[in-house]
Amino acid sequence: MMRMLALTAGAVMALAPMAQAHGPVRLKLELDQKLNATPDEVWTAIGKFQDMSWHPAVEKTELTGDGSVDQPDKSERVLTLKAEDAPTITEVLSKWQPEKRCYAYRIEKVDIAVLPVTNYASTLCVKDEGGKAMVSWKAGFYRGFPNNNPPPDQNDEAATKAVTGMYQAGLDALAERFGKAE
Repeated sequence: MMRMLALTAGAVMALAPMAQAHGPVRLKLELDQKLNATPDEVWTAIGKFQDMSWHPAVEKTELTGDGSVDQPDKSERVLTLKAEDAPTITEVLSKWQPEKRCYAYRIEKVDIAVLPVTNYASTLCVKDEGGKAMVSWKAGFYRGFPNNNPPPDQNDEAATKAVTGMYQAGLDALAERFGKAE
C-alpha cells in the first residue's frame, strides 16, 4: 500500500509541470460602431464580400475561387494591403446572410509578419438600432506562434493588438463616411 501511494505521489509530482504548460488559448474580440445612417445604407457600402474598398488598409480586393460571392466555402477573396511590398490576405466566405446583413469568413492564408494570427474566423454584421446602423465586427483567433513562449511579435497581446487595429481602422473609416450616431 505504501509503495502504491509513493508511486502515485511520484507520478503526480512528475506530471505537475505539464499541467502548467499549455498552448495558446483562443482569443476573442468584438468591436461595434453605431453610425448615423440606416442599416441598409451601411450594408450597401460594406456588405459585398468581393469589395473591401471601404477599409483604408485595403488597396484592392480580388474575388477568386470556384464560386460566386454568395457561395460559402467556395467564394474566396484576396486582399492586397496598402503597405510596402503589398502583402496579401486570402479569406474564404463561410456564411452568407444578406437578409440579416451579415457574413462570416475565415483567413486561409496570411503571413504572420503581416497579421500575427492563426485559425482566424470573423463575422461582419450590420444591425438596426432605432433606425441607425450598428456595425458589429467579431473575431476568434489564435496568436501567430502556436507553441509556448512565443516571441513578442507573435504572442497573444500582439495578435489582439493587430486585429483591434485592423477593425478600428475600418470602423473609424465608416464613422468618417457616415458619422457617428449618439
